[in-house]
Amino acid sequence: MKWPKIRELGEALRSLFSAPYTSKFPKKASLPPPRFRGTIVFNEEKCIGCGACVEVCPAKARTLEDDLEKGVRHVVYLKDMCIYCGQCVTYCTTKEGIRHTIDYDLSYVDKEPFRDEIEKELVFCERCGEVITTREHLTWIARRTGELAYANPTLILARQQELSTIEMGSDKGDAEPYRSDHQRLLCPNCRRLVVLNEIWGY
Repeated sequence: MKWPKIRELGEALRSLFSAPYTSKFPKKASLPPPRFRGTIVFNEEKCIGCGACVEVCPAKARTLEDDLEKGVRHVVYLKDMCIYCGQCVTYCTTKEGIRHTIDYDLSYVDKEPFRDEIEKELVFCERCGEVITTREHLTWIARRTGELAYANPTLILARQQELSTIEMGSDKGDAEPYRSDHQRLLCPNCRRLVVLNEIWGY
């Protein structure tokens, strides 16, 4: 038992004359490693408002709030509920819509700074008025699928609107679906009714 006690005494003397290991936070913030999962921020140009991050968030720290009167979707991120698991970043549709930062200081005196949100324009069905998705979501899919977008009129019409080559109406009514409705922005249910009416005369 003689040598271990001498070793412990040496460690005690070395720690007595060495600097403390603890950081000087908050006077001087320590720099975390590059892959640190800190506060998450939006990339407004790359986010398409699809809601994939909302679906995979286990802490319910992300929500979609559709303002039907203004025709916009609010993609909301609540920092105080986030557990920083990184699922939203991993499963982002564009892979660039949101990202982690190395910021970990979330000391605020009120709740307002904990809420971060962006707005995206909504697209409505021209027959029933239901929300389809955001305009950026449709155009992103159209660009991503390339020439295959011509198999879906809603995608190609959204793309043509982005290019300002057409102008779409927004008339809604209870009239029976007709073949001309193919060239309208429709939700999946109205698109199905149009196809069934053309084939079977429903």
